[in-house]
Amino acid sequence: MKPLRQIILTSIETCILIVAAGSLQAEQIQTTGTPGSPGATTTISGKQLPPPDPKFGGVIKDGALQSKAWWAPRVVPPKQAPNILLIMTDDSGFGVPSTFGGVIPTPTMDRIAKTGLRYNNIHSTALCSPTRAALITGRNHHSAGFGVISEQATGFPGYNSIIAKDKATIGRVLLDNGYATSWFGKDHNTPAFEASAIGPFDQWPTGMGFEYFYGFVGGDANQWAPNLFRNTTQIYPFDGKPGWNLVTGMADDAIDYLNRVDQIDPSKPFFCYYVPGATHAPHHPTKEWVDKIHNMHLFDEGWNKLREKIFENQKRLGVIPPDTQIEPWPTKVIKNWDDCTPEEKKLFIKQVEIFAAYEAYNDNEIGRVIQAVEDMGKLDNTLIIYINGDNGTSAEGGPLGTPNEVAFFNGVNMMRVAVQMKWYDVWGTEQTYNHM
Repeated sequence: MKPLRQIILTSIETCILIVAAGSLQAEQIQTTGTPGSPGATTTISGKQLPPPDPKFGGVIKDGALQSKAWWAPRVVPPKQAPNILLIMTDDSGFGVPSTFGGVIPTPTMDRIAKTGLRYNNIHSTALCSPTRAALITGRNHHSAGFGVISEQATGFPGYNSIIAKDKATIGRVLLDNGYATSWFGKDHNTPAFEASAIGPFDQWPTGMGFEYFYGFVGGDANQWAPNLFRNTTQIYPFDGKPGWNLVTGMADDAIDYLNRVDQIDPSKPFFCYYVPGATHAPHHPTKEWVDKIHNMHLFDEGWNKLREKIFENQKRLGVIPPDTQIEPWPTKVIKNWDDCTPEEKKLFIKQVEIFAAYEAYNDNEIGRVIQAVEDMGKLDNTLIIYINGDNGTSAEGGPLGTPNEVAFFNGVNMMRVAVQMKWYDVWGTEQTYNHM
């Protein structure tokens, strides 16, 4: 078994995945079995993808008894090629997880960081679709058609939200190398004008090299009742199940899929692209996690002291230089905590506790997926890349937050504290589409 290889990243434009894929190419072609037999396998050189069809190597005569059957060898990765679990959360800033100095507990990310590498200087495009297009293609986001998010696409090169066939995704590269490829969670790389149940589906995950897809198409989803698809078929697993949540449902489906791959062919490596909707709005954690975070009282002292605590934590962890100076508080944008009214403090603490519960809940479910890989006995030969956010924590909530993010997109002002307090008791439930 190869040694444990696990990587933590925070914010990314593109990463080492294409390099990782290239490293899978063997110096020499590896073959097994009797050539022409149904069980014969081969690796490929990688000089051309998809690989050219091999020439028929059998014999065809007028009579069947004088003919000789021949099967093309099945393409497989080189021996001991690693499994790859690529995880990326959504809209989570550098100071959010405990792994990078935040106060929100993310023990799964902490675990991976302690056994691997922790990066603190990775660049993102600061938008969902472009970062994700760059990540899965290894290209500049304009080269992959995503100069903007898919909903803002225009009919110009680099901005049409179309990933061209010659910009093959990591899913396509690894599929052609014999991997089992899957995509779970957010798909913000399908053109908005093709994101319906009638397709076309060539720009959906299943058309871009991912054999299995379980998730939603677009920028975000209601976690209690998402616009959910399995491959290209809409599904409704939440019907008649109060309390069902996509964060857990997605982990359940990923664990089931990976176990099926392992049971059917334990030798077949997997590439799993795991991209939950958390912590993009709406912030929809379960009550269990809301109660856990509330009882920790992480935010009672307010944002000024919280900022200082995170800053010192980051120095202690070494993720920022020890001589870094903190910038003055931007009072022209956000007033000091002590200047907030009691009602404002109550609302803001509620908002951030729901956000924190969402982050912690999501990290816990990611931990279940990693545990499933360990239970299969495959953790030591799995490359885990855990990316904290496709960009920083998003700003659609404005300085005061909102019970409905969609109101922001439609120019409806719900950001007054008195208005928001009407939803205080149901914040984060199915009755809100909330943002802090």
